[in-house]
Amino acid sequence: MADSGMSFRSCRELWTILLGRSALRERGQIQSELETHCDRLLQGLSYYKPPSSSSANKVKENKDVAQPLKDFGLRISKLLALDELQSVQLLQCYLQEDYRGTRGSLKVVLKDERQSQALLLKVADYYYEERMCLLRCVLLLLTYFQDERHPYRAEYSNCVNKLEKDLVSNCQSQFEKLFKAEVPTWETHGNLMTERQVSRWFLQCLREQSLLLEIIFLYYAYFEMSPADLLTFTKMFKEQGFGLRQTNRHLVDKSMDVLVDRIGYLGSLILVEGMDIDFLHKCALEDCTEQHQFSNVADIVKEMDQLLLTFGDLPHHGPVLLAWVLLRHTLRPDESNPVIRRIGSTALQLEVFKYLATMLKGLGVSGNNCTASTAKMCVYGLLSFVITSFEEESLQTGSAGLQNSYLIDAACEVLSAPSLAEVFWEMKPNMGLGVILDSAVGMFPHKIGPLLQLLSALLSNKSTVKKVYNFLDKMSFYTQAYKHKPNDIIAKEDETLWRRQTPKLLYPLGAGQTNLWMPLGILGQVMIGGEQGYVVRWDYSYSSWTLFTCEVEMLLHVVSTADVLAHCARVKPILDLVHKIISTDWTVSDCLLPLTSRIYMLLQRLTSVINPPVDMIASCINCLSVLAARMPGKVWSSLQRTGFLPFASNPLTSMAQCVSAEGMKAGNYGNLLVQIEQPRGEYAVTMAFLKLVTTLVKGQLGSTQNKGLIPCVLLVLKEMLPTYHKWRYNTYGVRERIGCLILELIHAILNLSPEGEDQGSTPTLQSLCIYSLANTEAGQAVVNIMGVGVDKIDVVLAAQPSSCISEGPGHILIQTVKLAFSVTNNAIRLKPPSDAVSPLEQALTQHGGHGNNLVVVLAKYIYHKHDPALPRLAIQLLKRLATVAPMSVYACLGSDAAAIRDAFLTRLQSKTEDMRVKVMILEFLTVAVETQPGLIELFLNLEVKDGNEGSKVSPVEEFLLGEWSCLHVVLDLIDSRQQGKYWCPPLLHRAALAFLLALWQDRRDSAISVLRSKDRFWENLTMPLFGTLAPPSDTTEPCVLETCAFVMKIVGLEIFYVHSGSLEASLKDGLQKFSNARRYECWSQYVKLLACHVAAMEDEGVCYFPEQTHMLILAWRMLLILATSHSDVMQLTENQTKLKLFMDVLDATKAALTRPTSVSCLRLGSMTATLLLVLLKRWRSVVATAPDILPPLSLILECVLQAEQQMMERTKAKILSCLISVLQIQGLNGGEISQLPQLLSSVCETVKDEALALIDNTRHIQRSLEPPEDEDSMETDVPRGLQKDQRDGVCVLALHLAKELCRTDEDGEHWVAVMRKVPVLPSVLSGMELSLRSKQNLYFTEAALHLLLTLARTPQGAAAVAGAGVIQTICLPLLSVYEGSANGTSQSFTRKSQDSACWPGVYRLCMSLMESLLKTLRYNFINEALDFVGVHQERILQCLNAVRSVQSLACLDEADHTVGFLLQLSSFCSEWHFHLPKLLHDVQVNLCYLCQTCTYLLHSKKMLHHYLQAKNGESLPPAPLPRTQRPPQTPSKEAAAGRGEREEAEQKALLAVQCSLLKILSKTLASLQHFTPDCCQILLDQCMDLAEYRTLFVLSFTTPAFDPDVAPSFGTLLATINVALSMLSEMEKKKEASLSIVSLASSEEIQALKSLLMFTMENCFYVLISQAVRCLKDTAILPRDKQRLKQELSSELVSSKHVNDACLLTLISIIILPFRARSCPACPATSVGARLHPQPAGSCRARRPSRQRRAPRASTKVRSRLFSLCRPLSGWCKDRNLFLD
Repeated sequence: MADSGMSFRSCRELWTILLGRSALRERGQIQSELETHCDRLLQGLSYYKPPSSSSANKVKENKDVAQPLKDFGLRISKLLALDELQSVQLLQCYLQEDYRGTRGSLKVVLKDERQSQALLLKVADYYYEERMCLLRCVLLLLTYFQDERHPYRAEYSNCVNKLEKDLVSNCQSQFEKLFKAEVPTWETHGNLMTERQVSRWFLQCLREQSLLLEIIFLYYAYFEMSPADLLTFTKMFKEQGFGLRQTNRHLVDKSMDVLVDRIGYLGSLILVEGMDIDFLHKCALEDCTEQHQFSNVADIVKEMDQLLLTFGDLPHHGPVLLAWVLLRHTLRPDESNPVIRRIGSTALQLEVFKYLATMLKGLGVSGNNCTASTAKMCVYGLLSFVITSFEEESLQTGSAGLQNSYLIDAACEVLSAPSLAEVFWEMKPNMGLGVILDSAVGMFPHKIGPLLQLLSALLSNKSTVKKVYNFLDKMSFYTQAYKHKPNDIIAKEDETLWRRQTPKLLYPLGAGQTNLWMPLGILGQVMIGGEQGYVVRWDYSYSSWTLFTCEVEMLLHVVSTADVLAHCARVKPILDLVHKIISTDWTVSDCLLPLTSRIYMLLQRLTSVINPPVDMIASCINCLSVLAARMPGKVWSSLQRTGFLPFASNPLTSMAQCVSAEGMKAGNYGNLLVQIEQPRGEYAVTMAFLKLVTTLVKGQLGSTQNKGLIPCVLLVLKEMLPTYHKWRYNTYGVRERIGCLILELIHAILNLSPEGEDQGSTPTLQSLCIYSLANTEAGQAVVNIMGVGVDKIDVVLAAQPSSCISEGPGHILIQTVKLAFSVTNNAIRLKPPSDAVSPLEQALTQHGGHGNNLVVVLAKYIYHKHDPALPRLAIQLLKRLATVAPMSVYACLGSDAAAIRDAFLTRLQSKTEDMRVKVMILEFLTVAVETQPGLIELFLNLEVKDGNEGSKVSPVEEFLLGEWSCLHVVLDLIDSRQQGKYWCPPLLHRAALAFLLALWQDRRDSAISVLRSKDRFWENLTMPLFGTLAPPSDTTEPCVLETCAFVMKIVGLEIFYVHSGSLEASLKDGLQKFSNARRYECWSQYVKLLACHVAAMEDEGVCYFPEQTHMLILAWRMLLILATSHSDVMQLTENQTKLKLFMDVLDATKAALTRPTSVSCLRLGSMTATLLLVLLKRWRSVVATAPDILPPLSLILECVLQAEQQMMERTKAKILSCLISVLQIQGLNGGEISQLPQLLSSVCETVKDEALALIDNTRHIQRSLEPPEDEDSMETDVPRGLQKDQRDGVCVLALHLAKELCRTDEDGEHWVAVMRKVPVLPSVLSGMELSLRSKQNLYFTEAALHLLLTLARTPQGAAAVAGAGVIQTICLPLLSVYEGSANGTSQSFTRKSQDSACWPGVYRLCMSLMESLLKTLRYNFINEALDFVGVHQERILQCLNAVRSVQSLACLDEADHTVGFLLQLSSFCSEWHFHLPKLLHDVQVNLCYLCQTCTYLLHSKKMLHHYLQAKNGESLPPAPLPRTQRPPQTPSKEAAAGRGEREEAEQKALLAVQCSLLKILSKTLASLQHFTPDCCQILLDQCMDLAEYRTLFVLSFTTPAFDPDVAPSFGTLLATINVALSMLSEMEKKKEASLSIVSLASSEEIQALKSLLMFTMENCFYVLISQAVRCLKDTAILPRDKQRLKQELSSELVSSKHVNDACLLTLISIIILPFRARSCPACPATSVGARLHPQPAGSCRARRPSRQRRAPRASTKVRSRLFSLCRPLSGWCKDRNLFLD
């Protein structure tokens, strides 16, 4: 809209505001609007001026309005005869509110003549609606300005006081102008003023006349009318003929009759109200009639007499004439001249009472219709005074009974107003309408209908119910009709009084049935007597309720006779009264049980007759509907026996059977519908049936009864919903009402709670509805209802005569369409997921031609302005379709997309729009971000920045917000300066942030980049996080919590996805501000209080865990988890703050999880437990300084273990993980905790239970599944079973926690006692045995072994493990772990990494367990250890030999564990030799070869690196080559850095392998030390039997080879020493290389490596010397070979001076040097290997028979190789002090 002086608020927008349907709802805002527009309201229709030249000149001179709009405004002015300036204003308002195109299309429309003419007509319709809305605003003020219940009463009253003076005169002049207006023609208004437009103009005239008269009537209902004004109005209405003598009455057609009648009704009411009958009645009662305004205006009275004498030709004259007669009779009772009698007679001849009843019905229901309520008040005063002033007989002409019926009808219509019923009961019974009631009582029960009709009208609330019940319960007269005088009575001579001589039963019913007994001697007054019969009123007291029961019983007796209709006419008012009573006050229902219990039988019999009385049946069903609301089960069980409802003859077993209606019977109702109601076109029973079924459905009967309702619902879905619009109807509006009732039933079914619904194969009501809607014609019928469209609804509303917005056909149509939206939305939401697209979804999403697309129809409901709920529900359905339907909403909208987008954004931008509509639009866009990329791009409307177009420099495009971008509105909504204002409530703020979160979650980078660039974006976004929140115990706006949760998520996503260096400075400043303001602590405290509040509410028995709280805690959890890895960016670096946050999380977890019976608390605790676990892992240093947190965690664990197993599985796992982490971080804090025994007991119980459950599940799997094929070596898993074996499962974590607890309890004081009490070890070992045999439950097996390893480290633990039968559990079952694997060593050892869980890892753990047990128990475990090594000897030998071919860390780890076990076993060499001599020999040989292999690999780093790359593939691939356009000789810095990182990674991997090899080598040498003679013993014991020890190394000094054919020799041991010294030298170099061991390892690792190297060298020296002395003492070795040995060793160990250990040097001097002095200077260059050829069978030579001889020059070559190996050694020995360190 242009920013000119023409801008103003439209009348429709003003009306919406005054109704309270806009965002302006504060009283001050309403007051401001009324003050601003008070002048417009006062002027009314005169506000719109005729065209003028001055106004045209102003329009032409206005530069702010585009010329095409000016020109079009002038055309509007001519068509509507409207002021030019106002015409332009009207056009601007229309374009803002109702135009259904874009700005671009508007230019085209204005240029095209045909399209511009259509636009002119739409603007005309908009103008007519504006005029109506202006009058509705005034009518609204008059309706509520004295209603104390209305929130704006004071504001309305102030405005009415300003309007009071001139309002009526203005309305009167406008009314006269309207009914005298000349018909517009094409000459005066242009060629568009066709006959159709003239008819539309005249219809508008009638509607405006009706509204003006309503305003006048309501005004005079509150303000007095002067006699002169009454005379003026009387003349005016006479001239107009009360609407029937319009100037343009020739234009009236049938559709306008309702409006014309309404004008007549209102004119008549205005004149009656002007006579002020209520005040006249008051004056008459107080005998002060002179105070009435007509008492002193004789001239006006006379003129009125003469004027009214001319009345009598129109029905509208009746009330006026009756009121005037009453006024004249009261003011001048002595002047009852013939004129008054004539006027009164004319009124009665016009059937005034019939007219009054018809008028009140025509004005509408008085619920929210103030005009109808006021009219009833007016007529009530008239009738009360008339009946009080005149005898009832004098008011009757013609048929007295008929006139009396009309009078009662009118009285009933009047008394239906809620307030009047109470007024009636407070009046005296002989005054006013009480006279009518008394007259009806006098004819009761002879005429039963009139009294019950009156009493039904008098029921308005519970107090009136009790009065009506008591009134009927104590009747004192019984009126009876006789055709002839009975024989059992005595009468007076004048036949006026009768006496009964004998008692009599009043109803001919059987014995034992309810009846009335008239006793002897009762007197009766004869009211009517003669030949035609007698009517006698007996003086007899009785209860009418007993009489009603007798009437029902009589009907049951005569139901099959000709008297049934007459009896139905008597019983129907009874049932209608019962229905009204129990609807108003349910507490009376027990007293009415004799009546209500007979309704079922009545229904059964009445529906079985040939011509059933449908009205009577409808009354029965209406009563049952009210009963079903309170007693659904009882009503349903009784109804089933009546045969009325549809039923199934066969049991319902499948959906197909239900849908096909196989075995379904329609029941009596179905027959009645087809045979009676459809042919007649009257559907009272059908509407009652639909209400009854809906009530039964809402009663939550339960699964069994609900299945019984399936035939009823199926009848509705299959026979009624698809075809009801084709039925015959006699009454307008019934079809719409039936459609609304059908949809209400379906809506109730779809909203049923799933509780009590079984999940068997038998369909439920809900599943039946969903299937029928999705796959049958029922769904298409609902689609057709939704396809009505906004245009048709606007047409129906425009044609609605009533000014009341909450009634009429338009209101019913809107309700029906809204129900269709809701039903469709729920059907799609609840429909089971399926790959196939249902017919309903096809109908919703199909692309139709010529705009016949339902998606477009749904989207166009955004143009509807009457009821905000209609567009809101349409958008909600669109949101659902955008989520689930396989379609593009953007494509469905087609050419209307831009226009609909503009309409959406216009309503979103409007500051007065209903907040719920705006929220729904934002929610729809939020869903579209993820599911509708085309649509969201349309709404984002991003434009490429001009500077980037055509630019090739910047690879990233920059965007700007387009004019019609939704981000403009979103940015306004999150602006901190807008918060708290009426157009930005918290709920709307929350919806805007949800939309932004969707952009961040979907990574809409273009939109995000634009948002980031906006000023104050991050400040505005994070503003909610700095607000002050009320304590959780107070009523906090839920959306505020969601708002803060969305902000936390957006900030978290931004930090997660954007590099810290690229974050916006404003965001960093905001995070710094957040930290400085101690908001981390504040929010942490608040979240803790939230958790405590939820727990406290649970303690009070209130289940309280709203979704908003859940969202906030999740967002806070995400933010804290992110802060653990981005602490610098998020400014969370202070340990004290971290400790506070951690303790708050712990307290929240404790508060939640210590309520194990609360689902809400357990759900909350699960979330906080996750956060607690993450913080424990990430903030280890902080946790280490925290107070002792084991006690609260122990308490939490105890409570969690009491909760439901399946629900808390994950939470248990988290708490167990937390306990493990705490034990690892804090231990016991230097002391014991009191909870340790209880904690151990709880954990052990858990381990036992979980292990037993795992055993059961594993056995179940074995029985149900075929055994899996072994695909790979040692690590193939079977399919998961019922209880998954997971790394983080409860059982596994409980085992790990038990391990940590046992490790903490070093002395075993507690765990020994617990394990004696709880059979943990037998359960665990049983589970392990079964798992190993079946090769399942890998993680459980691994965790169990870790626990056993921990126990095995202490003597009592090892004894317990061994005593529990661990060897029986592991030894043989372990074979299945690796047996059946692929042949070949390389395939068995190359699969998984060292750390990943796998079955080889289980084998390694078993080996470590055997090692630990043997090390701890020694001789007590030797037999079990020998059994184990005997069973697994092949695997052990294979493992020792595999190091040569596979150097993966997993393979080396297994070799390390194997050698460690052999090291412990080697201490028992004699026992081993006794039991397994062959295996002992094989192990010794393989250990020697393993020593040679490790030495070779450690010596040759390049060869080791090559093996790692070629065989195992564990090294990283080489760095990529530089790009082709770059010079190869000058690589980029990035490529160089990448290569450097890759080289470093490769070196680290190589170092890890070297360390593993070194460990294996050290343990191998330590083992060999036990297989070689003790040095001291062999030197000192001359009688030592050398045959006990084999020669392990051949007499050769060759370099260790990788070739398996080369036997290990003394050269291998010397090379080992040199390699160790070389590595020590590398670590001690002052100037280390860039990728040395020192640079790649920590100081602790280097120190450990040094110790390992020293240990290796010491063992190597020991084995070397021992083996050397063994050879020197061996008589089988030739002397020259011994001499050679002495020469080589003395040369290598002494001459080169590389041995610096004093003790070892002394030992060498004792052994070697004396021999060297006696040796020959040289020895022949013969092969050492050849001389060693004739060796014993057990020697290493026998293992390698392929080695024959070496060349004679080998000696020289060996010497050169040895010197090459010794170079690092000689360099090392330059500084002996370093070695001694």
